[in-house]
Parts: sequence; C-alpha cells; structure tokens
Amino acid sequence: MTISRKIRKVFKSRPIIQGADVHLMQVFGHREIPLFDPFLLLDDFRSNNPDDYLSGFPWHPHRGIETITYVLTGAVEHGDSMGNSGRISSGDVQWMTAGSGIIHQEMPKGDPNGVLEGFQLWANLPAAHKMMDPHYQEIRSDQIPILRLDNGIRIAVICGTVEGVTGPVSDIVIEPEYIDVTLPAQTAYVHPTKTGHTVFAYVIDGKGYFCGEKKPFSYESEGRNDYDLEVPPYLGNGTLALFEDGEEIAVSAEDEGIRFLLVSGKPIGEPIAWRGPIVMNTQEELRSAFDELQKETFIKKGTG
Repeated sequence: MTISRKIRKVFKSRPIIQGADVHLMQVFGHREIPLFDPFLLLDDFRSNNPDDYLSGFPWHPHRGIETITYVLTGAVEHGDSMGNSGRISSGDVQWMTAGSGIIHQEMPKGDPNGVLEGFQLWANLPAAHKMMDPHYQEIRSDQIPILRLDNGIRIAVICGTVEGVTGPVSDIVIEPEYIDVTLPAQTAYVHPTKTGHTVFAYVIDGKGYFCGEKKPFSYESEGRNDYDLEVPPYLGNGTLALFEDGEEIAVSAEDEGIRFLLVSGKPIGEPIAWRGPIVMNTQEELRSAFDELQKETFIKKGTG
C-alpha cells in the first residue's frame, strides 16, 4: 500500500527587508532550522513596485550553499568574482553552487510595467562539498520541459523526473526535485515522492487542498505570533505546506485552479553554523570565512 504524505506544518510568507533595502516576502529562513533540511531559505520577491526591488543585492559573498533563482516576470542581472555576468529573464532559472566561495551581485529589473516576479531558494551543501569549486547552471525558459497531462495539468520540470520527463538541472548533491505545477479547477494530481526526502509545496496562485486535508488548521507560529491564527483548510497564495514522510502527495483544486512550486531534497543531517550569506558546519569555520573576507583571501585559487 502506498503511503501518502500528510501536512506536517503550514507557513505563511512574511515581509522582510534584505540586500540594499529590498522589500520581499520570506517563507522560511534561519529560525525554521532544521525543519526544511537540506533547504535553508525561501524568498518570494514578487512586486509591482520598482521601489521594492531596484536597490538590489550589491556585491556580497557566499560559501557553503547553493542559491536557486527562478524568475517568472522581469529579470535579474548578475555578475561575480569569476568574471561571469549575465541576465536571467522570465521563465529562466539560475542554480548557483557557491561552494568554496564566490562574491557576486544580483540586481532585479521589472518588466516594462514594473512587475517583477520570482523566488530564491537556498540549499545547504554537506561538509564534504562545502569547499567544492563554485559553478553555475543557467537554464533558459525554452530549455525547461513542460509536461501537459490529459486533464489540463501543466508541470514545468526544472529538476528531477516526472512521468519520464527529466529537467535540465543535474548533478546536485542533495538529489533535489523542483517543479512548477498548475492545476485547473476541478482537477486532482498525485505526485510520487522519495521516502526520507524533505518535501514542501509553496502556493503562488489560486488555492487548493493538499493531502485530503479539509479541516481548518493553524499556521506554524513558533516565534511568529503574528501568524498564530486559524486558516481555511485550503492553501492559498503565499502559503507553504511542509509534509510528513511518505511516498506521494495529493493535491486537488475545486472552484478555482492552483499553481504551486513543489520542491524536495535529501536531508543532510549535519550541524549548521549560519551567519548572513555564509553557511558552514562550525562557528570556527564561519570565523575563518569572515577572516578570509577581511584579508581578501576568500576566493580560492582557480575559482577567481
């Protein structure tokens, strides 16, 4: 018998300011450690106000993590200490492995109407890979396969394999899956998941029911008293469900459709020492990283 996952906790995105005064919504972050292992942070930077995002994220370091940027509308211009520069636009994905260290900048740009929509996910690296060489996988929208099921369900496969269709992002140590799923009204979908992997769904449009849950529940409220309230049984835009273990998740849409990001990965299960843009395993490693920044030895030979 197939074991269906149940909802473990529900989270509501909350406003936060990051970078050079960028206003965005954070879905989970530092205070949720280690619930989402191997994932560290999810930011939602959708806005139709350029004042929210044009200041961007000027030059800053990363070490020990991967950052995954998915742009729906608008663009993000970037440059780094390896001499790379470019622009990811609507529908594109950038999967950056910081590894031993990179210094980069990310400057968001809206579309002609000033609309910017996208998400950035941080994934941890295990100790054995913390100091790997940094590199990028930049995926253009036309490289991302779109799976269309008979009932009108649309699935963009960024990473992982769905119904025999494999996404373009590969060779990631946490064995992730990252898909963008849209269900029309009055449809249902069951998606297989790897047992033991962390799985969550973040709703970005419409509303729907997950795991057959049709009774009210509360947002996860530990340290977040502003969200200690009962919510409807469905999940709507800006809410996330973290699932218990199991072999599949089920979702259904009733009077309106739903669009969500479904993400999973293999937990690392190691200590986390995290300060700002650097995530290591020990406080000593963190101190060493920031000391190297001051001494300008942060970028390792062969990667700068």
